[in-house]
Amino acid sequence: MKNAFDPEGLIARLDAPRAEGRLEALRALRSLADSGGFVVPVPDGNVNNHVHTTFSFSPYSPSKAVFQACMSRLSAVGIIDHDSVGGVLEFREAGRVMGIPTTAGIELRAGFWDTPFAGRRLNNPDQAGIAYMTIHGLADSRLDMAEAFLAPVCEARAGRNMEMCAKLSDVSGFGIDYMEDVVPLSQKAFGGSVTERHILCALSLKLMGEYGRGQALRDRLSAYPGISADAAGRLQETDEGLFLYDLIGVLKAGFAEAFYIPAGKAECPDVGELIRFADDADAILAYAYLGDVGDSVTGDKKAQAFEDGFLDELFDAVSGLGIRAISYMPARNTRDQLVRVRGLCERHGMLQISGEDINSPRQPFISEASKDPFFENLKETTGMLIEHEKEIDSAAAG
Repeated sequence: MKNAFDPEGLIARLDAPRAEGRLEALRALRSLADSGGFVVPVPDGNVNNHVHTTFSFSPYSPSKAVFQACMSRLSAVGIIDHDSVGGVLEFREAGRVMGIPTTAGIELRAGFWDTPFAGRRLNNPDQAGIAYMTIHGLADSRLDMAEAFLAPVCEARAGRNMEMCAKLSDVSGFGIDYMEDVVPLSQKAFGGSVTERHILCALSLKLMGEYGRGQALRDRLSAYPGISADAAGRLQETDEGLFLYDLIGVLKAGFAEAFYIPAGKAECPDVGELIRFADDADAILAYAYLGDVGDSVTGDKKAQAFEDGFLDELFDAVSGLGIRAISYMPARNTRDQLVRVRGLCERHGMLQISGEDINSPRQPFISEASKDPFFENLKETTGMLIEHEKEIDSAAAG
C-alpha cells in the first residue's frame, strides 16, 4: 500500500467521495510540494475558464481539476458546470490551497423561443432553437441566488432524464434505471447535475460488462443506429484509462439521437429570463460560439453546420438582446472562424471569454492553439473576471 504522504497516493485521494477528504489530500500535496516532495510547475501565463468537474460530467473533482490546472502550468482556472454551482466552493478553496486564481460560472441551455432563431440550429447538436450559454464572473455571494434559479431547471431535467432512460432501455437492449444506474454516477447528492453523458456512461458500463472491450463490443456498437463500423473501430486503439470516455464519445456522436427527448421550456429558460438572472447576479452572460464542425476535436460531435451560415445576423440579435460576451474555444475552430468571430465581437463591443471544456481525460487543460499571441486578450479577460468576482464579494461583505 502506498504511504499516505506519497504523491501518487494523495493524488488518488483527490477522487474521494466527499469534498472534505479531497481538500485534505490537496492540502497534504501542497505541503509535500512545499517541502520538496514533488514539483508543481511554474505557471506559464495561460488560462482556462471552462473546466467541467464531477458536478456535471468530468473525470475531475473540483480539487483534482485545480490540481491538474496547476500541473498543466495554468496561471488561472475557471469552473463551469452544467446546471450546477455545487462544486464552486470546493474549487475556490482548492485554488487557495494551490495558490492559483480561480473564476466561476455556469453552463446551461436557453430557449430562443421568441426570436428569429426559434426553429434554427444554433450551437446545440441535439435541438434547434436552443443554445448553450455560459455565465461567467459568478461571485460566491451570488451562489444561493444561482442555486434557486437552477433548482426548477434541474427538476425538469430529472423528469426528462427518466423518460430518456426508459426510451434508451427499449433501443439499447439494456435496462437503464435512472435512480439505480445513472444518479449514483453523479454528484447529485451534493448539488451536482445529471446530464445526458451520465446516461451514456451508465449504458457504457453495461456494454463493457456484457461485451468487454474487444471485437464483440465493437460489433454490438456498429449494430446501433448512427454508429458506423469505422466509428466503433476507433475504440480498438484506445488505452484502458481512456476507454470509458472514448466509448461515451462514440455513443454521444452517433447514437444519442436514438433516445433523445427534446428539452422543454422549464429546463431551458427563455434567453430573456437568463439575461435578467445574469444581470441580477452581477454576472456576465455569454453566447457560446460553436461554429460548423468538420472533424470533431473531442470525438463526440458529428460533422454538422451550426451558426456560421448566419453569424452576422446572430451577433446582431444577441447584442441587441443585451448579451455582453461571446465565449469560444481556440482548439475547436479554425483560424478563419475565430478571426471572423473576433471581428464581430469588436464590432459589437462584446467581451471575449475562452476556455477548453474538459469532459474526458483525453483533453488537455490548455490547448496549443490558445498559446498563440493572437489570443493574448483572453488572458486579460480572465484577470478582469477574477477581479470582478472579488469586488462583488467585497461589496456584499461590506
